[in-house]
Amino acid sequence: MPSFDIVSEFDKHEASNAVDQANREIQTRFDFRGVDASYRLDGETVSLEAEVDFQLKQMLDVLRNKLIARGIDARCMEEQDPVLSGVKARQEVKLKQGLEQPDCKAIVKLLKDSKLKVQSQIQGDKVRVTGKKRDDLQQAIALLKGEQGPDLALQFNNFRD
Repeated sequence: MPSFDIVSEFDKHEASNAVDQANREIQTRFDFRGVDASYRLDGETVSLEAEVDFQLKQMLDVLRNKLIARGIDARCMEEQDPVLSGVKARQEVKLKQGLEQPDCKAIVKLLKDSKLKVQSQIQGDKVRVTGKKRDDLQQAIALLKGEQGPDLALQFNNFRD
């Protein structure tokens, strides 16, 4: 039976490249001249550091654009509240990887409610979808990518015929 997996993951190497590109861009931007601002990637967390709060917002936009350009869905970014001290402003952005249990349940419920002829089952941090026909699986992918789909960074891999 044809099947595929629904996962939420990103390429860590591409994330590292995006952070490096964002660092280079803010060093050359006119509005960041003479400003001590930087990005740092630690595992799945990107730390932003600047002098004031509004610069953090600009840095978030730059990071988001660089992630998108490197093929990483911006919906995987989970922005924490900025921490403002006297001289520095810091903010952390977590890059989410893996589907949590409530998200998996929502995906399974959406597929059941759609009346498509597919079966879905939760397997840890991913959802396996099986069906008799390849067309049914493609309809399930289209449903999840469409308007009714969850607001998550989803990838579809391990497609078997």
